[in-house]
Amino acid sequence: MAFPGLQHVAITVSDLQRSTEWYSRLFGADPVLDEDEEGGEFHHTVYALDGGLLFGLHTHQGRESKDRFDEHRTGLDHVGFALNGTAELEQWRDRLDELGISHGGIKKAHYGSGLSFRDPDGIALEFFIAPGT
Repeated sequence: MAFPGLQHVAITVSDLQRSTEWYSRLFGADPVLDEDEEGGEFHHTVYALDGGLLFGLHTHQGRESKDRFDEHRTGLDHVGFALNGTAELEQWRDRLDELGISHGGIKKAHYGSGLSFRDPDGIALEFFIAPGT
């Protein structure tokens, strides 16, 4: 039996309105879902990305930790978005510049090339291409 691929990623944010506006600009799309969970435990705002991946923003009705994201703590390190070559990576670098989103520039390594940036809560995100693409 093959191990399944990712279907969705959900991150907890400190300010849902701010993050929804930021991710809508980044994704160039509006959410496909924006509602309270049936039990009232959390609210989720969800985007449908190319390839079928859903990307969700969660708020836990004021019960979130007020800590900023830190990839050095156990848990999420970063979320990587797959690209299909250097030209596309360069286009996203230019798009981040247009949006005023700071980034670390394109970094090349033997395992691939990436462009790292952070969302309003400091959550680490990356555009990434595998070697040879």
